[in-house]
Amino acid sequence: MVTLQEFASDDPIAWCPGCGNFSILKALKQALVELQKKPHEIAIVSGIGQAPKTPHYLRCNTFNGLHGRTLPVAAGLKLANHELTVLAEGGDGDGYGEGGNHFIHAMRRNIDITYLVHNNQVYGLTKGQTSPTSESGFITKTTPSGSPVPPMNPLLLAVACDCSFVARGFAGAIEHLTDLIRQGIRHRGFALIDILQPCVSFNRVNTFQWYEERVYPVGEGEYDPGDRTAAFNRAQEWGERIPIGIIYRRERPTLSAQHAAIARQSLVRQPIDPTGFPGLLEAFQ
Repeated sequence: MVTLQEFASDDPIAWCPGCGNFSILKALKQALVELQKKPHEIAIVSGIGQAPKTPHYLRCNTFNGLHGRTLPVAAGLKLANHELTVLAEGGDGDGYGEGGNHFIHAMRRNIDITYLVHNNQVYGLTKGQTSPTSESGFITKTTPSGSPVPPMNPLLLAVACDCSFVARGFAGAIEHLTDLIRQGIRHRGFALIDILQPCVSFNRVNTFQWYEERVYPVGEGEYDPGDRTAAFNRAQEWGERIPIGIIYRRERPTLSAQHAAIARQSLVRQPIDPTGFPGLLEAFQ
């Protein structure tokens, strides 16, 4: 029986008091326990930033790499070992800025991983610069006159790329977020969960109170996440009403299932014949 204690880490947490990342960490732990995933069955890949510190506070397989380069490593892990539950984790700057290209192609390939993006609309680690999701007019030390460009809409981009699972959560709704993460992990294919995560130090606009006055859950039975046109419309809602929940979902073949060499058996399970190496080397001479 897997318990929360099995994922507990002794490392001191470096986040600011009140940071939305605490709620996301709690929801992730709860989802893994509810799915009865054991620490050795999980691999979490992260980049650089406050959000990518999350795996440091979990007992499981972890790879902490470069800024914006989370998804290639996560993809490699899953393609090599289908049995692993692979998650990628980062912030809006890490995932939608430096990692934007990888994000698009991971969705297109439908790699069977779950991508948790902590979206606080600011660069938190480097002290509050505008990120790809910062609102127009957002004032920071590097944009004292306000951000001159409109924000990126990651959900709209994901629906346009036919991402097979597109969802949005809120750090202030832990049980709802736990359920989204659980469903994302169960989904076979690329699952994006964009998480509204207030930054209490550098974003004084999009606060917990600001979100609590605006977010609403997409009701089951009232909305069909398989309707792509409806998903486009729902993904564009922002401002007075912000939807959270599953925005779009579609079953598609995963990348692993479409490669003959690994469709039936993971690379880590395939036998290695060292006697074939000399002949292979000679072919390149």
